[in-house]
Amino acid sequence: MFFPKSWSFVCFLFSWKITGWNLMHAEPRMKIEFAPLSLPLQRRLQTAAVVQWVFSFLCLAQCCTAAFIALLFTRFWLLSVLYAAWWFTDREAPLRGGRRIHMVRNSAVWRHMKDFFPVSLVKTAELDPRQNYLVGFHPHGVLAVGAFINFGTEATGFSTIFPGITPHLMMLSLWFRVPFLRDYLMSGGLVSSDKESAYHVLQKPEGGNLLAIIVGGAQEALEARPGSCTLLLKNRKGFIRVAIERGTPLVPAFSFGENELFDQVSNPKGSWLRWIQHRLQQIMGISLPLFHARGIFQYSFGLVPYRRPVYTVIGKPIPVLKKHKPTEEEVDRVHQKYLEELSKLFEEHKAKYNVPEDSHLEFI
Repeated sequence: MFFPKSWSFVCFLFSWKITGWNLMHAEPRMKIEFAPLSLPLQRRLQTAAVVQWVFSFLCLAQCCTAAFIALLFTRFWLLSVLYAAWWFTDREAPLRGGRRIHMVRNSAVWRHMKDFFPVSLVKTAELDPRQNYLVGFHPHGVLAVGAFINFGTEATGFSTIFPGITPHLMMLSLWFRVPFLRDYLMSGGLVSSDKESAYHVLQKPEGGNLLAIIVGGAQEALEARPGSCTLLLKNRKGFIRVAIERGTPLVPAFSFGENELFDQVSNPKGSWLRWIQHRLQQIMGISLPLFHARGIFQYSFGLVPYRRPVYTVIGKPIPVLKKHKPTEEEVDRVHQKYLEELSKLFEEHKAKYNVPEDSHLEFI
């Protein structure tokens, strides 16, 4: 399944071109390390699951759009017409909690993908199913693997670890306007990133809903590289305001290992590449991190992530007093409390997950 902020095929080609150039010209003597032929079937299935996901991330939106248009010029044109009618009548679904399909969330594909890294969900406190919760997920990473696997599937056993809690993961609303893709996304429990969507999920009277937001978004992906502890959070306060307006407890979550899965072409602030990436993010809402890692049949270069463990640690809830129209001072106070709790969560667990002792979160 495709997860947050799909990019154009141009991104794929551009990233591959730059990566290949670096490999051929910057390191001409580097040898390609091929995968052994004797790999067990289980590992091959894990790689296949991740490859289809990366393909979906890069190309599925374009493929769905092309299929929808192409059908109009065949004898099956009625399928596109009927779907368009359904699409129009169902257009509010992404703002109304989506339409999850448990068979999709429980697919063996996601279990194979989880085992590739592997990804683990770590609970540090109980969540009361009689309440709704707003989870801030950090960091975004390049492809937000931890967020997708833990909240968009049941591969790590979310429903077993947090019984009575239904997870919803927010995604850029743009991708719910793509035919066919929108239904696929909703089947995993993904919902639109609009404020109206957040209000709907968090207003469930009997509780039991959890809304996960990748707070740093596409812009934070530009900071994603091994060893990075930089979070785009200092001025991100919209989710804080939503929590106050709904009286919803805030839950910090940090995914250790998220930034270790890919390398990224150097894009320091002030460089031409960073300027282009920033402009694209402002205009289109999506960023363009030029990432690379390993390949399908060799370990030296490609767009398949590295096999490195990811541990998504869910912190304890931060109580929030409900207020319909909070002041800036009240929002700032809760925001500061959230930063402190997130930093505390990071410091308490970093030694367990091989983060250097001198590494600390940096908020920008």
